[in-house]
Amino acid sequence: MRVRPTPGVVAASVDADGCLELHAAYATGPGPAPGPGPDSACGPGSVGGSAAGSGRFRCGPVGTAMWILLRRHDGDADIAAGMLAELWNTAPENARADLDIWVEEMRDAGLLCVQPAP
Repeated sequence: MRVRPTPGVVAASVDADGCLELHAAYATGPGPAPGPGPDSACGPGSVGGSAAGSGRFRCGPVGTAMWILLRRHDGDADIAAGMLAELWNTAPENARADLDIWVEEMRDAGLLCVQPAP
């Protein structure tokens, strides 16, 4: 499984406090918008909602670390979780559980999608 930004989502900046700002090229309202069918895991149509319809989202320092590690490792959640476990001095299964929860929240917001591994 590969975790990637949904098309149209870009990292805009990371501030001095380690908070990442993401911009989405779309802003959907509640509920799914027209787009990919229910079997698709990518695209703005597969989820609904955005931060006040603005297309701007902020991640705290923990989410920023997760985003960066996923991007550095081509969306490989196993590698990212292993790196997080080392950084946080925690068990790999705990880091993976935290990463999986965060990925689901980001998918619900329409910012990430999951694709099968090549």
